Amino acid sequence: MPNKPAEVLKEKILRFLEKHPREHFKPRTLARRLNIKGQDEFRRFVSALNELYQARLISRESRKRYSCLNATASQHTVGIVTRLDNGYGMVHTTDGTGRSIKISPTFLGTALDGDIVRIAVFAKPLSTGDNSKKTEQNLEGEVVQIIKRGQNPVIGTLKKSKHFYYVIPDRKKINQDILIPGDKTSGAKPGQRVSAVISSWDSPDVNPEGKIVEIFGPAGDVETEISVISRKFNLPMNFPISVTNETELIPSKIPPDEYKNRVDLRNLTTFTIDPEDAKDFDDAVSLEKLSGGLYRLGVHIADVSYYVREGSKLDKEALKRGTSVYLVNGVIPMLPEKLSNKICSLREGEDRLTYTVFMDINENGIIKNYKILKSVITNKRRFTYEEVQKIIETNKGPFIEIIKEMNRLSKILYRKRIKEGSIDFESAEVKFLFDETGKPADIVKKERLESHRIIEEFMLAANQTIAKHISGKTSRNLPFIYRVHEPPPPDKLSDFIALVEHLGYHINTRGGITPRALQKLLDDVKNTEEENIINEVAIRSMSKAFYSEKNIGHFGLGFAYYTHFTSPIRRYPDLVIHRLLGEYEKPLKKTRREYLNTTLPDICEQSSYTERIAMEAERASIRIMQVEYMKRHIGAQFKAIITGVTAFGLFVEISDYLVEGLVHVRDMEDDFYTFDEKHLVLVGKRRKKRYRLGDKVNVQVIRVDPETQRIDFILQQ
Repeated sequence: MPNKPAEVLKEKILRFLEKHPREHFKPRTLARRLNIKGQDEFRRFVSALNELYQARLISRESRKRYSCLNATASQHTVGIVTRLDNGYGMVHTTDGTGRSIKISPTFLGTALDGDIVRIAVFAKPLSTGDNSKKTEQNLEGEVVQIIKRGQNPVIGTLKKSKHFYYVIPDRKKINQDILIPGDKTSGAKPGQRVSAVISSWDSPDVNPEGKIVEIFGPAGDVETEISVISRKFNLPMNFPISVTNETELIPSKIPPDEYKNRVDLRNLTTFTIDPEDAKDFDDAVSLEKLSGGLYRLGVHIADVSYYVREGSKLDKEALKRGTSVYLVNGVIPMLPEKLSNKICSLREGEDRLTYTVFMDINENGIIKNYKILKSVITNKRRFTYEEVQKIIETNKGPFIEIIKEMNRLSKILYRKRIKEGSIDFESAEVKFLFDETGKPADIVKKERLESHRIIEEFMLAANQTIAKHISGKTSRNLPFIYRVHEPPPPDKLSDFIALVEHLGYHINTRGGITPRALQKLLDDVKNTEEENIINEVAIRSMSKAFYSEKNIGHFGLGFAYYTHFTSPIRRYPDLVIHRLLGEYEKPLKKTRREYLNTTLPDICEQSSYTERIAMEAERASIRIMQVEYMKRHIGAQFKAIITGVTAFGLFVEISDYLVEGLVHVRDMEDDFYTFDEKHLVLVGKRRKKRYRLGDKVNVQVIRVDPETQRIDFILQQ
C-alpha cells in the first residue's frame, strides 16, 4: 500500500522545483524553503529526494544540488493510461488541456490500463501555422512514475506449467503472461476462463504476478464466452437494488390526470413494425392522405422521459449504461424490464404515452409542415417486418391500403434522400437459429426488405425534423444533442480509392470525396462479385458517427441537421432529446442554459463511448456463435469470397453465413505462392494462379479453435 505522507512530500518537492526550473538547491536549503523541521522529518525528506532522483523525476549535480529536470514544468503531467492492443499506450491527461500523449512500449514500463501516472513529455519539433495543432496531437512521452494502480481486471485463460500457474491475457495490452501463485487461484482449474488482478509488477523485464478474482467456466464453452464478453466490456448484467426499488414505485397504468395533458390519438390507426423477437417497441407509425396530394406521416415515440426523471437513480443508471446491448442470445437493457418491455413499450392494444411528430409531405418528399406534440396512442397491431413484407407482395392483409401508401411514401423519401447526397450502404447481417440446448443450429443471412425501408425512411425523416426544429430557433441558440458524422479520414480514404481502382472501378475524387460520388460507386457495384467487399471496406473507411453538442452535419446521410429522437427505450441521447423538447416549449432560464451547456458535452461523450462498447460486444458475441456453429462443420465445404490478401494467406468469408477465416499459405500445397504487395495478389510461381480481393472460391473447414476463435480453411478446386 502506498505511503501517503511520503507521496505528499514528493509531490511538494516536485511542485517547488517546477516553479524554480533554473535554480539548484542543496538538501538543507531546499528543506528550509519547504519548511521541513526536525531530524525525523529531514530524514524522510532526504529519502524522498533520493527516490525522486532514482525515478528520474528530478536532476542531481555532482555536489548534490537538486533541480527540476531540463524539461519545464509544462513537460511533466499526470494522466490515466489506456494500453492498446499493439503494445503502445495512451495517457489521457488530467491537467485540463485534453491532451492524449502516445507512449511507446519502450517507455511504458509496467503501467497498466486505468493507472494514474506521471509522464515526461518529449520535446516537440518547432511548428507553425496549421501544423502546430497536428504536432500537439502527435505528442509522445515516457511514464516516469506510477502514482496509483487502477486495479482493472485482466481477462484470460488459466494454464499450468510443471511448476506454476499463469494466465494468458485475451488482449495483447499486456504482452507477458500473469504468474499466479498456487494459493491465489481461487480454485480455478487449467483451461478455464478467468479474471485476474495484477498484485505486483516491478519491472517490464519480468512477468507480473496476480491472483484470480473470478472464474467464468471452461474455455470455448458458449455460455462461458458470453459471460466473458459481459465482463470484458464491463456490461452490467443486473440493476442496482436502489434502481430496482425506484422502478417498482412507478405505476403500471397511466395516471388519469395525464390524459388531460396530451393530445388523444387513441382512435388514430397506429401500428408497430419490428423484428420477430423484439420486446421493446419504441416507435409506432401512422399515415393519412390529405387534400392536395399531401401525406400526413405520424411517427409516435414512447415517451420514456415521463417515467425516467432527470437526476433520478433510474436516470443516472441509464446514463451510465448509455444504450441497450443486443448480444446474439439476449439483451442487456438500458432500462429495467418493467419499463423497457412493459410500461414504455408500445404494446398492441394498450394505451401508451408518446411523443408524436406529424409531418405533411408532398409527392416530391418535401416536408411542407410539421407538428411536435405530447400524445397518447393505442397500438392497433404489432407487425413483424416479414408480415408487412408479405402484405406488400400479396396485396392482402390488415391495413393493406395504409401499408401500400407507406411503402410508396418511403420510396419517395428514399429517392429524394439519395438525390440530395445520402449514402445507402448495403451492410450484410446474419441471425442465428438455436436448438433446444441454446446452441446455434443455423445461420441465416438477413434480407433487406421493403418493410425495413418503410421504418428506416420514416425514422430518418422524424430525426431530421426534430433537429431542424431546434436549430431553427436560432435566436435562442438552444443547447442540444446532435448525431454527427465527419468526412472520411484522408489516410483511410486513399487506401479505399486504391482498392476500388485495383478492382477495376472508379470513384470521382475531384474537389474531394462527396457522398454522391460514393453512392455512384455503390450503384456501379450493385449485384456484382465485388459488391460486399466494396461496401464493407467503404464502411470501414468512414469516420464513426457520434454524438455532439456542436452541429457539424452528417456526412453519410448528407443532412445538415440530424439527431436521435426515435429510440429512447434503448438510447440515452434520445431520452434527453425528449426532455429538451418539452423544456423548450417555455423560455429557458440563464442558470438552466449554463447547466445544459456544461452537462450536454459530457452526455455526448459518454453516449458515444457506450455505443462503441456495445458495438464491439455485439460483434464479439456474433463471432462466438459463428465459431460454435463452424466447429460442428469441420470438413464441410462452402462458397466463399476473398476479403483480404496477405503474405501469410487469404482471408475468406463464407458467402451465406458471413463467417470469416483464414486460408494459410502453408495449406496452399498446389504451388509456391508469392505476395504481390503492390497489387494485393498471391501468385503461384509455376502455374501463375492468382488470388485477389473479391475472387469467389470454394473452401473446406479444416480447423476451428473456440479458445482463440480462429477458423482455418483450405481451398477446394
